[in-house]
Amino acid sequence: MATRSPRLCVLGVLALALVTGCTQDGHISILGYTTEPNYDPCIRTVYVPIFQNITMRRGIEFDMTRAVIRDIELNTPFKVVSNRDRADTELLGKIIGWRKNIINMNQIGEVREAETGLTVEVVWRDLRPGHCGEILSAPKPKVDPLAPPGPAPKDPPPAVITPQGFFIPELGGSLVSAEWQMVNQLARQVTHLMERPW
Repeated sequence: MATRSPRLCVLGVLALALVTGCTQDGHISILGYTTEPNYDPCIRTVYVPIFQNITMRRGIEFDMTRAVIRDIELNTPFKVVSNRDRADTELLGKIIGWRKNIINMNQIGEVREAETGLTVEVVWRDLRPGHCGEILSAPKPKVDPLAPPGPAPKDPPPAVITPQGFFIPELGGSLVSAEWQMVNQLARQVTHLMERPW
């Protein structure tokens, strides 16, 4: 009796895994891993107005809005548009907290190391017909089909992002460099927020 080569068996198992792992839209899904895109392909455009700022630290909202727009254009398939009426979605941001803490001081009271932090609320809202008003930045609640009907669910709370920046004046760091760290962290976290949930 002739035995089959191990290579042929391995190739057969791989081919079977690929065939059974294909989904309806042509992507491959095996053991929880998939080739589907990270972002919703039905969304193409995003409107990003200047972030609101209710803190005493003025001007950071402009840097933050520019960084978020730059990161969306670089790291997502979405295009940022300047007209809300032509956008599929809108991204609203509100800076609600700013802080600066001294971590370490020398013997004469000079700052050796400090940190800054922001608290920002972000809401990503769908503007497409049929989906208008849906909040994309919050996970959809699971609906129990057997639950009795009740009041309409409230909008989910905004996503809260809290970036931090550190600086050491002796090494050339400053409050401006720490704020730049925070702005870039926030921009990265916003683009991660726009990804599909796993």
